[in-house]
Amino acid sequence: MTDPDRRDAGAEITRLIDIMAQLRDPASGCPWDIEQDFASIAPYTIEEAHEVADAIGRRAWDELPGELGDLLLQVVFHAQMADERDMFDFADCAAAISDKLVFRHPHVFGNESRDKSAEQQVKDWEAIKATERAHKAEDGTLDGVAMGLPALTRAIKLQNRAARVGFDWPSAAEVLDKIAEETAELVEARDSLDADALEEEFGDLLFVMANLARHLKIDPEGALRRANAKFTRRFGVVEASLAAQGRRPEDSDLAEMDRLWNQAKLAEKAAE
Repeated sequence: MTDPDRRDAGAEITRLIDIMAQLRDPASGCPWDIEQDFASIAPYTIEEAHEVADAIGRRAWDELPGELGDLLLQVVFHAQMADERDMFDFADCAAAISDKLVFRHPHVFGNESRDKSAEQQVKDWEAIKATERAHKAEDGTLDGVAMGLPALTRAIKLQNRAARVGFDWPSAAEVLDKIAEETAELVEARDSLDADALEEEFGDLLFVMANLARHLKIDPEGALRRANAKFTRRFGVVEASLAAQGRRPEDSDLAEMDRLWNQAKLAEKAAE
């Protein structure tokens, strides 16, 4: 039975596409929207995806529809600009992902058995994606890993690809040894005062740290988001403690703020 209060998804998509077309109309549209192109909108697309992840991380379910709508707008915006150039339109985007989902799930939409282990499903998935890359003339192991991904996420994807062909450390222990090696090289670069070498060695250390996360089955982006949230929360306690005295962080010093930080840390531990 159809829920009478449920919106018509098709009608709302059509409405959104029409609104975007009006915003881009050269004669009557919004000057800002008209001036945009793929390159200028791309950063907003990435930002909106992160805001979706943020809402999910905070379990802000009441905010999630709006954040997903903002992300959907990015798809519609790109599709509208492409349509204006006779490249493709929103229907082509929807058809592309529908076709891909059907192709990648032969055990659901085809004749293959659904009676598979999770490990076998992953192997089948990778074989299907390898076929897709071959059709795109992506012959290299690392071909097709998007450059626009967050750097830590892209590092994991690159390492996973390399690991599938045997280029990987056997265990986390070897990765930890490599971290010690890269840390020593970073110290050496710091002492040399060569900014370019320092950045390169720091990048190498981050890359190996991402590899350790992969071996430990930790999402490095998620782990760093968690650390960011912890830092924000505890520093907020430091600010609140100072504010209760009519002061701000710039009126304090490192020793006092470090003491307040440790108090906030202990309070969190006690509440767990």
